[in-house]
Amino acid sequence: MATSVKLSDDMKKRVQNLADARRRSAHWIMRPAIQDYVEREEKREAFKQDARRAWEEYQRNGVHLTSAEADEWLAKLESGDNAELPKCHK
Repeated sequence: MATSVKLSDDMKKRVQNLADARRRSAHWIMRPAIQDYVEREEKREAFKQDARRAWEEYQRNGVHLTSAEADEWLAKLESGDNAELPKCHK
């Protein structure tokens, strides 16, 4: 599937300069850059969707951890303890 991308003249020059320096084509430079961007944005979108679902679930049932409880658990993990996740509560 062929796709075209409109770039500013400055960006085209930058990509071409990088391609020239690496003795590659502009296409070779752009493909992994686009792939990296899409993968990063997919992860970001999945995180947002997970957060939205968690918020909706909290709105329905009120079950939660306080920030202090979460911080304490994370501090234990960071120090190498095999700490279990605290029980959520209302």
